[in-house]
Amino acid sequence: MKNLNSLNNLIIGVTIALIGYTEPANALTLTKLWYDKPADEWMKSIPVGNGRLGAMMYGGVENETLALNESTMWSGEYDPNQQKPFGREKLNALRKLFFEGKLVEGNRIAGDNLAGTPHSFGTHLPVGDLKMHFVYPHGEVTEYRRELDMATALSSVTYKVGDVRYTRACFASNPDDVLAYHISASRPGAINMELHLDLLRKADIIGINNQLVYSGKVDFPKQGPGGVSFEGRVSVSITDGDLNTTDKTLIIKGATKVTILMDIRTDYKSTTYSDAHYKQHCKRTIEKAAAKSFEELKKEHIADYAPLFARVDLALDKGENNHLTTEERWLRVRRGASDPGLEALFFQYGRYLLISSSRPNSPLPVALQGFFNDNLACNMGWTNDYHLDINTEQNYWIANVGNLAECNVPLFNYIKDLSVHGAKTARVVYGCKGWVAHTTANAWGYTPSSGSIFWGLFPTAGSWLASHLWSNYEYTQDSDYLGRVAYPLLKGNAKFLLDYMVKDPETGQLLTGPSISPENSFRYDGQELVASMMPTCDRELVYEIFSSCVQAANILNTDQAFADSLRTAIAQLPPIPIAANGTVQEWHQNFEEAHPNHRHTSHLLALYPFAQITLQKTPELAVAARKTIEKRLSTPDWEDTEWSRANLICFYARLKDPQRAYSSVKMLLNTFTRENLLSMSPKGIAGAPYDIFIFDGNAAGAAGIAEMLVQSHEGYIELLPCLPREWKDGQFKGLCVRGGAEVSVSWKDAMVQKASLKATASNTFYMQLPVGRKYSIRLNGKKVTPVNTNGRIKVRMKVNDLLEIK
Repeated sequence: MKNLNSLNNLIIGVTIALIGYTEPANALTLTKLWYDKPADEWMKSIPVGNGRLGAMMYGGVENETLALNESTMWSGEYDPNQQKPFGREKLNALRKLFFEGKLVEGNRIAGDNLAGTPHSFGTHLPVGDLKMHFVYPHGEVTEYRRELDMATALSSVTYKVGDVRYTRACFASNPDDVLAYHISASRPGAINMELHLDLLRKADIIGINNQLVYSGKVDFPKQGPGGVSFEGRVSVSITDGDLNTTDKTLIIKGATKVTILMDIRTDYKSTTYSDAHYKQHCKRTIEKAAAKSFEELKKEHIADYAPLFARVDLALDKGENNHLTTEERWLRVRRGASDPGLEALFFQYGRYLLISSSRPNSPLPVALQGFFNDNLACNMGWTNDYHLDINTEQNYWIANVGNLAECNVPLFNYIKDLSVHGAKTARVVYGCKGWVAHTTANAWGYTPSSGSIFWGLFPTAGSWLASHLWSNYEYTQDSDYLGRVAYPLLKGNAKFLLDYMVKDPETGQLLTGPSISPENSFRYDGQELVASMMPTCDRELVYEIFSSCVQAANILNTDQAFADSLRTAIAQLPPIPIAANGTVQEWHQNFEEAHPNHRHTSHLLALYPFAQITLQKTPELAVAARKTIEKRLSTPDWEDTEWSRANLICFYARLKDPQRAYSSVKMLLNTFTRENLLSMSPKGIAGAPYDIFIFDGNAAGAAGIAEMLVQSHEGYIELLPCLPREWKDGQFKGLCVRGGAEVSVSWKDAMVQKASLKATASNTFYMQLPVGRKYSIRLNGKKVTPVNTNGRIKVRMKVNDLLEIK
């Protein structure tokens, strides 16, 4: 068929391609990405991760690459002087300028005094590559297959050289906290290879017995001084053959099996190990994992991971294209074809990536790229950090509806850390109580505005992030979590907002400001400005935090006086404004947009992810939201990106426009993903000279698909609220809804055939049943007639109760 030098031209028949292909017995659809050739660049490689440690696997035959990452591999350091002192008195004087209409002068003063000083800000950085070189006897390479099985989080490569079959498997184990890579040959003694490290960080590398050990300190002056110290280990064990170690290379001859274990540790402020003992911790982790066989490690890994992924399944076709490689399906979609099966795969990929990047024991939440770092974003001015003006939030939109609530834990731990540092920023910069965080944040507790107010003066960014705390309660109904974790953090942010807002001397309304509508600007008095009083997104975020706190206080039966003060403040907020052109107005005043094609639509937070604008409750605002979207999209040179396109899926799902939502699903796949289905921000946006992987398109795109299939934000559960004709037949199981329940549905010709609701919390549920036929309804196997309220059924359920509808 071919030789080693022409591997990339390999064409595999359907029969060969499906050798060894099996799906879990309970799977509704394909859960595998697979390819018939190795990756020749990062954006074609396959990611594996355990929430802290990760790798991109290329799958080369002669030369294999594992691009290594660890979530705390950060440059930068804590800076006690990251915010400029300003204070309440100066803030009041500044606001007076804005109320007097002196916005040009106000913007100048704000720019000079309210910008932060991020001189040791830092960024997440990739570690570098583990390189493997294989030597084979003469022979053709045949039957090549590279795949990622998301059901088990195993990445594998199989191929034959002559009559010898080689099999490789790679996974990132959360229980054993290592990367594991295994190679086996069908003929004894057929593995001959060398391993060495090609690191991106300056490090000392030594070979010790069966290990490569590397240690160093991160140095990345582009993002300021400072950086973690680190140590990594690559440990090798073999069956048969010889293993020899040079200064920086491991050489294997005549082996039948090879197991490679990897760990990387840093002295970052982790709660899992002492800063002073990160090297010992790395050594012990490898020793403990090496005491187990590869099969034992794999079994424990699958037992830990597989139940998480299996909670949700989705089928949007009958597998007609499963015989095609993922790359071929992706190419067809880029040429305009529809592939519902690939869209279902993309949905599950978003869940897979979140599980791989954010587990309860992860030291940090998902950054802009997570820790699957391609060494591109970190070299941009905007870095691989935490962008709190949509990107970090989008990374977690799939968590609750995707039945992965525990993946929120690192985010909530991070919010708690921000609240500590943000209390100082609130006090020093604004003279306020509580805590605040702005647009950009890092691993070191950076909470003031960015170095420029143009994108950084967004004091409700922390509020947006904190809104996830309440959302998690809505889905889980966990009152213990609400009292211990969510409410104290929400209350702290509400204290800031309550103290920070000021009365408009003309209207008496409570306003924030000066602040920005991320990352947009307006024209005023012949100039382009960014700061004003109460941009619309601020109003929406203040309302969300205050109303969440009021509800939480009622549930917990606490802080009624504080809750009353929030109710009073809510009554003094301005309404969400509608502009003269019928759109949702982006600023409190009807300014002229400087960039009508701008990618951000933060003033539509009320539509999604919040429920302040809905078709049922606020139809006039819903019409205005649609006009806002249409106006942006029709503007020449609309700045479309992976995250803005994913956002549009969610917006159109809430507006129940199935074909426009589906069009955005297709566009996200055909314009803003690459061969490995990772989403990317395109060249030219935000100054990028090349396409750059960004995590948010995968996670938010998956959330948008879920929103098309089930909604619960109106106070009732609606099945298939935004079903496009391309998905007329399908089924899903395990998606979560507010109130504490899991929903499963199957449908044909766009009609629900059967559905079920499994309660994960005791609650009263309302469900809108699709019209068109009568349904048989059973609760725990017994036929029932639920209360009918306004055309919706109402049923009281206890934990683990099952409501079945046929």
